[in-house]
Amino acid sequence: MASKKKSSPQTSGGLPGLDLSEVERLLAFMNKHGLDQFEYSRGDLRIALGRAGGNSAVTAGSRAQAAIPEASPSKDASTTPPAPVASAVVEEHHIIKSPIVGTFFSAAGPEAPPFVKAGDHVQSGQVVCIVEAMKLMNEIESDVSGVVIRSLVENATPVEYGQPLFAIRPDGKK
Repeated sequence: MASKKKSSPQTSGGLPGLDLSEVERLLAFMNKHGLDQFEYSRGDLRIALGRAGGNSAVTAGSRAQAAIPEASPSKDASTTPPAPVASAVVEEHHIIKSPIVGTFFSAAGPEAPPFVKAGDHVQSGQVVCIVEAMKLMNEIESDVSGVVIRSLVENATPVEYGQPLFAIRPDGKK
């Protein structure tokens, strides 16, 4: 962002209710946890952040999408924006996405071990998690064989349709 208005230094010019310091905190959270995509909702405000080609997308409610480039740190920024993800690293990973809206569970129960964790080898068709939707437990299976690089979702959190759940390095890729 080129400059901030003096009259309202913490708000976005085009999206009422959007606090830029809040977006900066979300970007720092993404960087800290190595996330490529992140969605956040509060009331009718919905923010979807993602790293793709060096840009992050921000949406608010049903308004038009606005691209916000990952900026270099400014004098008044309290946090440093996340570093861009190398496209070669992203391209070699297969992403397992949620086929439904619901709640993500990494294990069959509270005391059960997780279905998979980083470093585990999975086979195509192997259950990797559960997404609960309307009291139905839907087993989500891997659609490739490979090594789990990381889980992209925290246990017992809501997920959206198409939201990335796991990054997998398919067999045969290094």
